[in-house]
Amino acid sequence: MKQTIATIADQVNFGILDARDRVETSCATIEEYEYLNATRFLLRDRAMRQAEKIQKAISAGKQFPLAGITLAVKDNIATEGDETTAGSRILEGYRSPFTATAVQRLEEAGAIVVAKTNLDEFAMGSSGENSAYGATLHPFDTERVPGGSSSGSAALVAVNAVDGALGSETGGSVRQPASFCGIVGVKPTYGRVSRYGLIAFASSLDQISPFARTVADAEAILYTMSGGDVRDATSAREPVPAIGEEQGGGVQRLKIAALKLSHDLQPAPAVMDGYQRAMHLLADEGAEVEEVELPSFELSVAIYYIIATAEASSNLARYDGGRYGSRVTAEGLREMYRSSRGQGFGKEVKRRILLGTFVLSSGFIDAYYRKAMLVRRKMANEYSELMNRFDCLLLPTSPTTAFRIGERISDPVSMYLSDIFTIPANMVGCPAISVPFGLDGNHLPIGLQVMGKSFQEPRMFRVAETLERLAQS
Repeated sequence: MKQTIATIADQVNFGILDARDRVETSCATIEEYEYLNATRFLLRDRAMRQAEKIQKAISAGKQFPLAGITLAVKDNIATEGDETTAGSRILEGYRSPFTATAVQRLEEAGAIVVAKTNLDEFAMGSSGENSAYGATLHPFDTERVPGGSSSGSAALVAVNAVDGALGSETGGSVRQPASFCGIVGVKPTYGRVSRYGLIAFASSLDQISPFARTVADAEAILYTMSGGDVRDATSAREPVPAIGEEQGGGVQRLKIAALKLSHDLQPAPAVMDGYQRAMHLLADEGAEVEEVELPSFELSVAIYYIIATAEASSNLARYDGGRYGSRVTAEGLREMYRSSRGQGFGKEVKRRILLGTFVLSSGFIDAYYRKAMLVRRKMANEYSELMNRFDCLLLPTSPTTAFRIGERISDPVSMYLSDIFTIPANMVGCPAISVPFGLDGNHLPIGLQVMGKSFQEPRMFRVAETLERLAQS
């Protein structure tokens, strides 16, 4: 069992470990796994400067809650002076003039960013195959996908190259790769973490989110970067819970809803077996587990790909070759726009921009976009009513374990359905976590998901911690 973040930080603070040595070890491991194509940029110099700063402060008597913790950051999250491409040719060479609030808060707590990681272009994908810089490979089976869009961050945590990582969540882009790679992935309540410095895909859904190897480690990363931010009008001023607030509490007397899976929602047999086993084990632990139906959840994929693409169409309009990013020289402004966007964007990004533009166009906005927003509100109300009766909701993270590279790339609908269990949390804005829960017949990880009440992450972590313990027993 690898050391926890809390143990590592204590050892750095008390001089047992040196932050500079931890950077060297992390960078060496990242280079060892270069063949996974998980890393876009190795930030050795930046990391060593941060490590030197931490060691100097510790020598002067200061202590840090995340002292010497190594992190990887998805390459759609800004770090000052470093290239930030969002996995796209259109942003190739762009260097951010500022650092994202979430990263800044983690660095102030003593964490060290050692790498920027590969991702599906503009976070649009469920497999890690849509990056303009090549697909990320699964850390345990290189013929399979690691999940997406935060593929590189998940892979580096899974091979122990870093202590934790940041990804972004729009429809499951942290929880799904966490499930595929056998690690923990968390989507916070919308507004819990500032989006300042995150390159926008769909602004009403996007969230910076952590990966870690344990529930406690993910909790420590999440709460450290949480809190209101004057630079992000969507960030909430809700109090940030104390790390470990309900740690070790167990699930006795908790009321846990388990999503009743209709024929259309049936996952692969190994996933279903793990899900049913988890329900029985939680009941044995003293929880009151009851299967429930949420009819609107089956509509989540359809409404997601209307709302998310509509917002993407608007957000990505800024990449025109005129303001920043790559520019193709052409005759006339219109042709420059056409050529820059045509050559700069990949196939999946173009597909989503076209779909988003269509659902927002005159004559279709009422038929598609506005109806999708009504269904989203219905889904939120339905979930809110459920959470008035239960402490959390249990469901699978993904319908399958990691699939083979190329298996779904030519079938967008099949790919989109990979997120059928993760999308609802983004649509209603509640927190959710994926926890490893066994292996399938191919020795590939299975993930189970816990969805909680908005701004009540401690109870969600408490249930997830119990699942984590049960999986290891």
